[in-house]
Amino acid sequence: MKKRKWKLPKIQQAKPEQLNDRLLLINLYITQGLTLLIGLVWILLQRRNPLALFQFQHPGQVAAWGLGLAAVMFAIDFLVSRITPEEVMDDGGINNMLFQRRPVWHIIVISAVVAVCEELLFRGAVQHAFGPYWTSILFAVIHVRYLKHWIPTGWVFLSSYGLGYIYIHSGTLLAPVLCHFMIDCVSGLVIRFRREA
Repeated sequence: MKKRKWKLPKIQQAKPEQLNDRLLLINLYITQGLTLLIGLVWILLQRRNPLALFQFQHPGQVAAWGLGLAAVMFAIDFLVSRITPEEVMDDGGINNMLFQRRPVWHIIVISAVVAVCEELLFRGAVQHAFGPYWTSILFAVIHVRYLKHWIPTGWVFLSSYGLGYIYIHSGTLLAPVLCHFMIDCVSGLVIRFRREA
């Protein structure tokens, strides 16, 4: 009887030229589904109610924190993009592939899904366990496509820390979800219409 050698599959980062639109969307929705599932399980293991994290007292406060941080982040991003070469902020073309030919309604859906899933896991579960600093380090590390350059990696870390800050001060996940949604949605729309023009 022959012995079989079992090899573990190699996990490699996909390059944009290896992805087609269908594969990119499948990857996006599977990873966000896993993010949501892990976040929900983690929160339940912490003996907390995931729905309670979205409660709020004052809608104006949620909007002020969420939209206020989004405006600050857009202003900083605009300044950074003006003083740094374009290749320094490059994510390998993934954002362009994701948004440049996408209908507006789908950009909105993607932005909403990503905002809810990632904020539930990172602000709702991880930050409760480890605080905003370590959560932001983990958040930067999972955005692996930015790790080639220190400026976008630092920017992801600071953005995450800001989201953690407004979560603490607003008392609800709705504020960081709103901010995350606005950043992704507006950035996606800019890519979509800039490329079209």
